[in-house]
Amino acid sequence: MDQNLLRIWAMRALFVLIALVILFFHLLPLNPAPSQWAGPDVLVAFVFAWAVRRPDYVPILLVAAVMLLADMMLQRPPGLWSVLVVCAAEWLKSRERRQRETTFVLEWLTFAGTLIVITALYRAVFMILILAPGTLTLSFVQVAMTIAVYPLVVGASFFLFGVRRAAPGDVDRLGRTI
Repeated sequence: MDQNLLRIWAMRALFVLIALVILFFHLLPLNPAPSQWAGPDVLVAFVFAWAVRRPDYVPILLVAAVMLLADMMLQRPPGLWSVLVVCAAEWLKSRERRQRETTFVLEWLTFAGTLIVITALYRAVFMILILAPGTLTLSFVQVAMTIAVYPLVVGASFFLFGVRRAAPGDVDRLGRTI
């Protein structure tokens, strides 16, 4: 079996495993009292970091399945956040080739802008459907904390799992440039 193909499938399995671990820790009843602040959405930061750095590790169906599972487990409306994250991840993947030569700060700003846009769309759909989207302050806190945790997610992805940007000369198993 081709080593590159084996590595891609191993990284996809690792992606699912990490997503399940994140969901597991998110569902643990560590504090039964209602929280006054919203923690970061590490799963979204993780999906976006891998989509920007190695798009071949996170295919669209895998991201959709993981995010739909997260919607079900976290008792969000099934599909809405999933669709927004999938669309944003695909947009980030399409920009991956241009982002190879950019700095991390520009990548971070792109992530922040994308996260703000999909959060605003999420809240707008909730308001259009006359659903209770939660307080605006909690949404702002969660977005800010997710933006703040993104460098840690990227660092963990790079140092622990070896997810790095594709170099300009890297090719896939068929000889096409990545």
